Amino acid sequence: MPTNILMPALSPTMEKGNLAKWLKKEGDTIKSGDIIAEIETDKATMEVEAVDEGILARIVVPEGTADVAVNEIIGVIAGEGEDAKSVSAPAKGDAPKAEAPKAEPAKAEAPSAAPAPAKAADAPTASAPAKSDGSRSFASPLARRIAKDAGLDLAAIAGSGPHGRIVEKDVEAAKKGGGAKAASTPVPQTSAPSAQKPAAAPLAAGPSDEQVKKLFAPGSYEEIPHDGMRKTIARRLTEAKQTVPHFYVTVDCELDALLKLRAELNAAAPEKDGKPAYKLSVNDMVIKALALALKAVPDANVSWTDNTMLKHKHADVGVAVSIPGGLITPIIRDACHKTLSQISNEMKDMAARAKARKLKPEEYQGGTTAVSNLGMFGVKDFAAIVNPPHATILAVGAGEQRVVVKGGQPAVATVMSVTLSTDHRAVDGALGAELLAAFKGYIEKPMAMLV
Repeated sequence: MPTNILMPALSPTMEKGNLAKWLKKEGDTIKSGDIIAEIETDKATMEVEAVDEGILARIVVPEGTADVAVNEIIGVIAGEGEDAKSVSAPAKGDAPKAEAPKAEPAKAEAPSAAPAPAKAADAPTASAPAKSDGSRSFASPLARRIAKDAGLDLAAIAGSGPHGRIVEKDVEAAKKGGGAKAASTPVPQTSAPSAQKPAAAPLAAGPSDEQVKKLFAPGSYEEIPHDGMRKTIARRLTEAKQTVPHFYVTVDCELDALLKLRAELNAAAPEKDGKPAYKLSVNDMVIKALALALKAVPDANVSWTDNTMLKHKHADVGVAVSIPGGLITPIIRDACHKTLSQISNEMKDMAARAKARKLKPEEYQGGTTAVSNLGMFGVKDFAAIVNPPHATILAVGAGEQRVVVKGGQPAVATVMSVTLSTDHRAVDGALGAELLAAFKGYIEKPMAMLV
């Protein structure tokens, strides 16, 4: 029976994607693990990996097609013994047996932006045996074939794949264990229900294109269509502002001790391949200070959900990086336990790969907080928008010389203003102030970051 290749969901919220390129052509032999196509996301290009084998009988969606719906059939594989030429493309909307591709970051240079990225999850097959509790068991085509040959009942096998999907190793384990023998009465097959998508928050409607255009003289402007990245940024931040009750706390931090320590550490950097092994920036030290502050104030290292508060065990700090057409937030994982040189080198590597659109989804998804630094543009202070599932984000302004009072006398110090935006459902004002006080302590006494 032919196997359909579905458009994979590259993130839990993804609804559409761009099929950038087919790496196999009709008539080519497909093996499990082969890279068969590339899909553009808004921040990277993902490679689609086959999980079944056969002949690529039909390409249903041609390369270069934009806005392909998740789970839409993009190709058909003819199985062993089937005539690939006789396989016809299914009608749109049909969902028979389907191959669930896996996505990996593309090695080739990524083209322009498209819809929201994430780590790919295997799509459930269209038909599945019923478990004893009435729910459905989903299995890859290869797992189904092995189970059938071995006389195993898929409904009795626990799946270890995404969303409980049964994969080859689960069936092999059942074979070795001698269990899950097929029942004498066949289990009826039914179509799998479509994946339930979380209800989107109602967004305020803005003026239409035509309403805006009427305000300007014809020919006085150029129309530039929104790409996938810009649409994703607009949607997520609109949702964040409409659903997250923001609270803001601002504090001034003196930087002179930090700048002195930074200069000493950079001067002491050992040589590696004729270059310093590291070169610390103020932002690297800000990342470390925020991570340590979250460790010191663990009640602020949280994520809000409707039913629970997720209290994180690690401080994973996202850092906003500007790239053509938008921004991306690579994450320094467990930053409180990394040295400043590790943070610096990791940040430089990820920032470079972010601009080349070569980050892996796991390198920019999740995190427990974020830093947005506009100090390099001379911005004195600003407030950033919390990006769920984060409950906080730190906006960092420029360090500048200001007159301060010390011992009752005016003095000059290098001062940096920072503003902490919090999700007031999870981090209220007093807790946010406590977190910011801990951050200020590490910035003004930076030697504490080295012990």
